[in-house]
Amino acid sequence: MIGGKSRAKFIGTVLLMVVLAACGGGSSLRADRTQSLDGYSPEQIFERGEFELNRDRTDDAAYYFAEVERLYPYSSWAKRALIMQAYSFHQGKDYPNSRAAAQRFIDFYPADEDAAYAQYLLALSYYDQIDEVGRDQGLTFQALQALRTVIEVYPDSEYATTAILKFDLAFDHLAGKEMEIGRYYLRRGHFTAAINRFRVVVEDFQTTSHTAEALFRLIESYLSLGLVEEAQTAGAILGYNYQSSEWYQDAYQLLTSQGLKMKDRGNNWLSNIYRQSIKGQWL
Repeated sequence: MIGGKSRAKFIGTVLLMVVLAACGGGSSLRADRTQSLDGYSPEQIFERGEFELNRDRTDDAAYYFAEVERLYPYSSWAKRALIMQAYSFHQGKDYPNSRAAAQRFIDFYPADEDAAYAQYLLALSYYDQIDEVGRDQGLTFQALQALRTVIEVYPDSEYATTAILKFDLAFDHLAGKEMEIGRYYLRRGHFTAAINRFRVVVEDFQTTSHTAEALFRLIESYLSLGLVEEAQTAGAILGYNYQSSEWYQDAYQLLTSQGLKMKDRGNNWLSNIYRQSIKGQWL
């Protein structure tokens, strides 16, 4: 049999759900936010939030978790409810409110074991909004910064490994943005502007999947400007680091068709990269 306290708690929780759903029946019901919750315990209100979350009413779930925080601000339930607010908002794709709740948790409970998860949720609120390559990448930069915080501040947490993977993907995404703009300039014959974009990829995003193509596009751009030494040096780097890629084969055919070799030549920024990364000559 259910004991006195457990029975009272059970009845209270059931009554809470019945009262809040009194205006109708079925899963389509929304929460009645005019109903006062002052007479209910934090646990009962929290459970109502879980109930709403389980049926994908994320906005209603966040409301009840917020009510726990409002009515019982210094309780352990308030702390639990705050992290659940952040989670509920994120599940509902309300990313600004998810960020706000996660940041409040970090500010109020920086030493709590869930602080790492709050920071991870904050990072996800940016990461999950990263758009296609052609769109503005401001959110990608913010995602990188927030993911780096997870990695550096909570390196032993269960979220660090996933944060590293997402960081690498976001980093690759930024390189893709530079490539997209560089190709745009290249197609329109704006070779200097294209070179500037591809150079950023080679210098700042060399660990991404776009570096081999960036080197090939540099060869195309430099040859179009008649800058043979730079084109050959880009080919030398491509041949040394990415010989198994399709871009190496295309570069080889392009250079040899003009009687040129993939060879470090001259004294330019690519020559510096060649000497530093391949020959180990840093001076």
